Amino acid sequence: MSDGGMLSRLAESLYWIGRYVERADDTARIVDAYVHRVMEDPFNDEDAACRSLFAILGVDVDEAGQVTIAQVLEHLVFDTANPSSISGSLAAAHENARRAREAISSEMWVCLNAANNELPRRRSLAASLGPATYLEFIRERAALFTGLAGATMSHDDGWQFLVLGRNLERIDMTARLLEGRLVAAEHSPDWLTLLRASGAMESFLRASSGLAEPQDIASFLLLDRLFPRSAYHALSTADACLEQIAPPDTRFGVTDQARRTIGRARNRLEYADPRRLVEDLPELLGFLERSCAEANDEVTARYFRQVEVVMWESEEQT
Repeated sequence: MSDGGMLSRLAESLYWIGRYVERADDTARIVDAYVHRVMEDPFNDEDAACRSLFAILGVDVDEAGQVTIAQVLEHLVFDTANPSSISGSLAAAHENARRAREAISSEMWVCLNAANNELPRRRSLAASLGPATYLEFIRERAALFTGLAGATMSHDDGWQFLVLGRNLERIDMTARLLEGRLVAAEHSPDWLTLLRASGAMESFLRASSGLAEPQDIASFLLLDRLFPRSAYHALSTADACLEQIAPPDTRFGVTDQARRTIGRARNRLEYADPRRLVEDLPELLGFLERSCAEANDEVTARYFRQVEVVMWESEEQT
């Protein structure tokens, strides 16, 4: 049993459903941004852009030979045998939903089951209409699943684990997206495209009065208190989930190791100087990625008896 009173196997499955659906959604957004970057600019170095994208998502590529968009799509989008791909993430979410059928609503199950069954047909359509149709389908199904979960699932411990997984994955993917801009700025999407990839364009423009400097965009994606996809907001939500799952049993400090890790990361962002944010980004993004990995390990150690997860490809090789 988890500390919150539900079966560990259900808590684990719900946590990873949240992570896998978010991973598929965010990977679709990132890949779409890079594909548009390459397709719209005939002078862009396709090989460098594709290598940059593989690096962001933790995939090792052979140094020899040209890396193409077709290889990116095959490896990161369509390859069902690759646990880092969109198809692999959705398959893992579907399998965890099957294990946790009694803990989710029928609408949530139908959504994931229909999406998983539809992928082969969508891949065939992408061959003739382009990858944008496939990636849009993934984003729409992820949004539908999130909405159904919020509307049809009791907001009990199971819900908290689902939302916790979603937000830890969101922090990691936001950090990876921004990291790509730093690693290969010449071949990565511009800052405005990163906003679109994060679903943040309209919210950013309303909050910033039209300014679109790199410092302002990075601050919005990392520090904004109100935008649900910002790293700070996701950290705050993850901390609130852990507090609901296991309320503090002492008047002195926080004993939950995962909450400590998340709290340190949130405080680091809360007191970051926006004027130095771009300069400090490399170290800060690495810190966020490490914090997410540590929090995941700490949640697993405390609440889950068995770990049966689809790891990032780079993690499997270490």
